[in-house]
Amino acid sequence: MRIDLNCDAEGRLPDVLTAANVRCGCHAGAARTMREVCEAAVKRGVAIGALVGYRHGADVTETELVDDVLYQLGALDAIAGSAGGEVRYVKARVRDEHAAAVVDAIWQYDPQLPVLGPPGSALLRHAAENGLVTVVEAFPDRHYHPDGHPLPGAPLSNPDEIASRCLRLVTRGEVVAVDGTVIPLRADSLSVHGDNSTTVHRALDAAGVELRSFA
Repeated sequence: MRIDLNCDAEGRLPDVLTAANVRCGCHAGAARTMREVCEAAVKRGVAIGALVGYRHGADVTETELVDDVLYQLGALDAIAGSAGGEVRYVKARVRDEHAAAVVDAIWQYDPQLPVLGPPGSALLRHAAENGLVTVVEAFPDRHYHPDGHPLPGAPLSNPDEIASRCLRLVTRGEVVAVDGTVIPLRADSLSVHGDNSTTVHRALDAAGVELRSFA
């Protein structure tokens, strides 16, 4: 058994990850933070992924959304390249109505880049329709609705409980919803907060699960 372990990274990079989702928005200090994360990822053999953001609002056109994503991918790829690495996948949190534009940008930039997202999402659906590689992501430190969607709000905080949920996802392909419903969920990657990654790694290692990047 093997699984990818990813984390949204904009500072210290946990030692046990196999993939780092690098925020590449245009906020103050973003360029320096991207460089620091990319350098750490290359040093540790961690796959670099672009966690893209974009402007919201009814007045934002599809062309503007595409340009925003293209700009971010190019910027992170340049910084990753200067550190001796490259962008190897893309992750995005998108509203359904914006998914097609984000996927269009990824396809224009590099149609070989895998797209990381939750199962059943508009992002993965559009990516698959455009021939892009899709990677299913699960969130063991989030509560799940019985329909299979992760719930917004505060994540779980008990590292041992999160590690147990990781093991269940990897070994049994399922997660328990807030009402006790058992939801089938075959994931290619697990997304955890950095503070919980060490406990998760120990539990997976003890169970004989190999951590390996999908990218």
